[in-house]
Amino acid sequence: MHDKVTATSAAVELLAKIVADHGPVMFHQSGGCCDGSSPMCYRQGEFLIGDHDILLGHISGMPVYIGAAQFEVWKHTDLIIDAVPGRGGMFSLDNGREQRFLTRSRICPIGLSGQDAGPD
Repeated sequence: MHDKVTATSAAVELLAKIVADHGPVMFHQSGGCCDGSSPMCYRQGEFLIGDHDILLGHISGMPVYIGAAQFEVWKHTDLIIDAVPGRGGMFSLDNGREQRFLTRSRICPIGLSGQDAGPD
């Protein structure tokens, strides 16, 4: 499977500031009702990755995970992490910076969604 996550330059800039303040971080894509499009950013090791979490790829060397149930919904898309004005999730490291991470998506090219493209 190819990396299913990329980031905008605004997200990379915000991530660099957070890493400078906190050290290595990781993202987990929320499947909750309130922060469904907000990837949560945590210090590495402060969020326990479960057996059902899926590694989507890396942004600036930082891992990005998603829960298996949420992956099923979004498996035919690639995620794009962006940074926009606003407040981050309550426990996310982007909170209080007047900028927050936001997940956007685009439909995957056929055969690259992590699924078998079918018979040749």
